[in-house]
Amino acid sequence: MRAFYEAIAECPAIPRVVLGEVVCSKRLPFWQAEIPLAAERLIEAGKEVWLSSLALVTLKRERKMTAELFETGLKVEIADLTALAHLPEGAEFAVGPLVNVYNIGTLEWLAERGARRICLPPELPPDAVARLAEAGAALGVAVEIWGFGRLPLAISGRCYHARLHGRSKDNCQFVCDQDPDGRKVDTLDGQEFLAVNGVQTLSAATAFAGWDIEPLRKAGVSALRLSPQSGDMAALAAEFARMIAGEADGKTLEATARQIAPGGTLANGYLWGGAGAEWRRPEQGRA
Repeated sequence: MRAFYEAIAECPAIPRVVLGEVVCSKRLPFWQAEIPLAAERLIEAGKEVWLSSLALVTLKRERKMTAELFETGLKVEIADLTALAHLPEGAEFAVGPLVNVYNIGTLEWLAERGARRICLPPELPPDAVARLAEAGAALGVAVEIWGFGRLPLAISGRCYHARLHGRSKDNCQFVCDQDPDGRKVDTLDGQEFLAVNGVQTLSAATAFAGWDIEPLRKAGVSALRLSPQSGDMAALAAEFARMIAGEADGKTLEATARQIAPGGTLANGYLWGGAGAEWRRPEQGRA
């Protein structure tokens, strides 16, 4: 964990980092002590650091942990609207992609509460992204898009990893650590379908916005979010930065992304107005 965040700290292509446990609070004892160290190192390197809340708060201790996030002095990104109950009056916050910001009314309501950054849900079509980015700009809210990583589709009260190994959620023995990039789930016909990460459902393919940088820029999108996989994320971020600056071509960026993506499978269907699992390059045209 320390080596990962040291590499991120040393990468000038990454201006902002969101830290914390989003998926399962049972994992926190393994790396909770590392979060302040990582935040300190990243701030020292000039990064903007945010702490994320849990995506599904179900226990009293999780509510307490969520409230304590707002006492750290760092900015907080909410992954679940219940976190707003602990928001200090007048405090600014960010919104993660698991919150369903599907329309301008929701964006305006969040902006009134103090939202200054919103990472949109990755399943939105390009027209909706453009309208929300325009509305965000008018309200002083930066709009982000999922740029790389398995898509976060859902959070459950049950743990898929524990069940697959014949264990209960309360006695999972942290079996999810056997699949650092998520465990692939195929259909009965052997087709790649989804991936599971503890209580989280993910896409089987890895979303990739490298071919869509210019359309997203024109739509008013302010940033691309890169969700870590177990490969060299600093190298990927550097390649994205080169592409954004017009210093690289999409083929090089795509090749780098495929090296890091689990199974080398990429998808960008949502950004093209199609099914999320689809894959297209610019020469194939948009839906």
